[in-house]
Amino acid sequence: MSDVNPATTSDSGAPVESDEHSLTVGAGGPILLQDSYLIEQMAQFNRERIPERQPHAKGSGAFGRFEVTGDVSAYTKAAVFQPGESTELVARFSTVAGERGSPDTWRDPRGFAVKFYTREGNYDMVGNNTPVFFVKDPMKFQHFIRSQKRRADNNLRDHDMQWDFWTLSPESAHQVTWLMGDRGIPRTWRHMNGYSSHTYLWINAAGERHWVKYHFKTDQGVEYFTQHEADQMAAADTDYHTRDLFEHVRDGEFPSWTLYVQLMPYEDAAGYRFNPFDLTKVWPHADYPLVEVGRMTLDRNPTDNHAQIEQAAFQPNNLVPGIGPSPDRMLLARLFSYADAHRHRVGANYQQLPVNAPAVPVHTYSKDGPMAYRLTSDPVYAPNSKGGAAADTDRYGTPPSWYADGEITRAAYVDHAQDDDWGQAGTMVREVLDDGARDRLVDNVVGHLLNGVTEPVLQRAFAYWKNVDPDVGGRIERDVRAKAGEKDPKAAEQANPARTSMQHKA
Repeated sequence: MSDVNPATTSDSGAPVESDEHSLTVGAGGPILLQDSYLIEQMAQFNRERIPERQPHAKGSGAFGRFEVTGDVSAYTKAAVFQPGESTELVARFSTVAGERGSPDTWRDPRGFAVKFYTREGNYDMVGNNTPVFFVKDPMKFQHFIRSQKRRADNNLRDHDMQWDFWTLSPESAHQVTWLMGDRGIPRTWRHMNGYSSHTYLWINAAGERHWVKYHFKTDQGVEYFTQHEADQMAAADTDYHTRDLFEHVRDGEFPSWTLYVQLMPYEDAAGYRFNPFDLTKVWPHADYPLVEVGRMTLDRNPTDNHAQIEQAAFQPNNLVPGIGPSPDRMLLARLFSYADAHRHRVGANYQQLPVNAPAVPVHTYSKDGPMAYRLTSDPVYAPNSKGGAAADTDRYGTPPSWYADGEITRAAYVDHAQDDDWGQAGTMVREVLDDGARDRLVDNVVGHLLNGVTEPVLQRAFAYWKNVDPDVGGRIERDVRAKAGEKDPKAAEQANPARTSMQHKA
């Protein structure tokens, strides 16, 4: 061993005799059970993996900082967003449906999660690269994820299953339009935006409240792969996005995003033309323009991806003074479900791991459990008269009244003038996409529908897209029928009544 190399030790720190040879009886004899280092190495190897995330399993990330460049102190008292503030952070990007070994370049939404290590505790923003989502009620979330994963019988992903769910869930139309368009496959993680998608609550020092949506705009510019390019890259390099981010950070080409917010006065919510807490809707910028907050820059790679990225636990219930949730039903459910997933996947004390631990002292009454290493001292209960921690209500205030009475929640879910499932998707198709983007949208949908989607689901898919836009829906139906060789679907059905699916012939 070289003098510059450290000596190998066991997990308990004791030096070991060999990295290559087991303890045996004689030169060629059997190995011995008392070779505790061999047993330790094999036992640890058998336990190296933790359960992968249910959605968002494939991903990676980097560390960096957030620097405030604007002044939003009139809207929130959160320290992380005060003028001149600089905050360390970790960000993770991911695909939604694929497993850990799946290609980076599948057509899929991308997760965009950021943990800010603020001077008031950790603040997590858990979003996607789209400003909307497929469903608006958490009861449907589990079903949606299952529809995008694998069948029970053959363990294969199935386009028929996906379109069956989407066409029976019309609120998905806005997000599916995003997914099937150009932004459904970002060129790299550096070339995509990130959004909170959910609406949050900002509170300023005077107690005034605004609803807020977050927009992380990539400073590299939005770029994307065509379906053909993405298919080629999936075959050439399944880890393309992971590799791209790591190598650019390693080489000093630090990616950055500028954070903007949309701000809605608290009282506007009940009478707004859309339900402002509906996760399938956006707030048009003409109504609530973007306000610059600051810049996120990623400038440091992990040295241990498992410890620093795979075990990183992002959760929307990590909120700090000046920021709260909204009555968004999906958000309210995620306040529970994300932390619950981390307790299952990583362990009860996951927030004590270095990547998840806050940068400020912790005074909590949580104690014990597996792998606890933060020292607990008496008293271990509250209230107490023994000098233990006590909530500083005078400084940090109490939750807004709607937390308890539900007044805003009820008001948010009454009728709004333009609160249908198809309107915003149609506006996107007609007014946001140009002719080339509309053509690619049609081609992407046609290719997807030709891959094993059964006739009853196809009929609903054609109606689905005609509800989004009659012209686009008609083009999709004509192209699917033409490419499937079915000029007259009724005649084809009579000629081959046993046919239940159309295989991809493109």
